[in-house]
Amino acid sequence: MKQPDKTKKNQPQKQSSKAQVQTSVQEGFPAEVIEIVGRHGVAGEVTQVKCKVLSGFDKDKIIRRNVRGPTVIGDILVLRETEMEAMPIR
Repeated sequence: MKQPDKTKKNQPQKQSSKAQVQTSVQEGFPAEVIEIVGRHGVAGEVTQVKCKVLSGFDKDKIIRRNVRGPTVIGDILVLRETEMEAMPIR
């Protein structure tokens, strides 16, 4: 009696994770940092910036966003959505 080969069923699919990464990048909207408003967070790890949306429905709209990591004026951010804006720093 032959037993079915079980090794092929339990192998993870590597192509599906690549496809998810590519689709999430394609759905983003580029935005250019035009002003650094300030830093906040417990250790100052979050930078609040004003950025100008470069494409999409809200093209040329200037919005305030929180960015984590090193950021300078002129950087291009890829935003998943452009409707929500960060609260101002108090």
